[in-house]
Amino acid sequence: MRPPGRVGLIGIGNMGWPMAARVLGAGFPLVVADTDAARLARFRAEVGGEAAPSPRALAAECAVIITMLPTSAVVTQVIATGEAAVLAALRPGTVVIEMSSGQPAVTQGLAGRVAELGGSMIDAPVSGGVARAVDGTLTLMVGGEEATVEQVRPVLEAMGNVVRTGQVGSGQAMKALNNLVSAGGFLIGMEALLIGRRFGLDPATMVAVLNASTGMNNSTQNKFRQQVISRAFASGFSLDLMVKDISTALELARETATPAPYAALCRELWAAGQTVLGPGQDHTAMARLCEQLAGTELGD
Repeated sequence: MRPPGRVGLIGIGNMGWPMAARVLGAGFPLVVADTDAARLARFRAEVGGEAAPSPRALAAECAVIITMLPTSAVVTQVIATGEAAVLAALRPGTVVIEMSSGQPAVTQGLAGRVAELGGSMIDAPVSGGVARAVDGTLTLMVGGEEATVEQVRPVLEAMGNVVRTGQVGSGQAMKALNNLVSAGGFLIGMEALLIGRRFGLDPATMVAVLNASTGMNNSTQNKFRQQVISRAFASGFSLDLMVKDISTALELARETATPAPYAALCRELWAAGQTVLGPGQDHTAMARLCEQLAGTELGD
């Protein structure tokens, strides 16, 4: 069942741009909004769709509203803060899809405010990076009422594969835990490669062996050779966002009274990398901190 009316997407950054392109390419009338007017104009020229001058203007036109933004604080501002926010013009029956990697409790609070105005809200954070956003094969971790999810499933499936996780907020909880596992795998993989390098093993050979063995993980498959050994450090996902997601996972551990000593250490190491390397780094640049500690580089 195709949802009625236009689909709006707020936030056409590294991920939002290709996701919006997939929605438009699937045949849905699309309205986009972004704080970067030049980027907005370029999207319209290169991809298509309509542009809205504010979240409120977008909400006035759209039956489905997608947010793809950096943090829950930004999402709250866009949806609920001030006269230019989404809630200022939300129409009854509108479905809001929060696709940012946000904080579950904040999203649940926003869902309550959307419901008060007769709308519905689900969360659907994604995993897969820019490449999979481009080809529409992202994993979407979707939390919300089943009827609402089914109503917008065609829009979701234009961007990737839907995995139901439970009620609203559960998708973001799952995304944070996924990135915790990813972050831990990156660090232990870097330590193994640095130990091997200092022993005399070739980094590329080690990665190849790991990928043919039980040590394989996402970092061995998609990051060490492509981003670290090459010195590209350009995966498209920032170090700042990785620290945010690991911190969200630690908040969930505290809220559920779950002991998580390795997760806590992992978070401290990534936060140290953020401090040492500075803002705006790709998350794979975390390898530089590991290399500094070892006094050894893995690059060609």
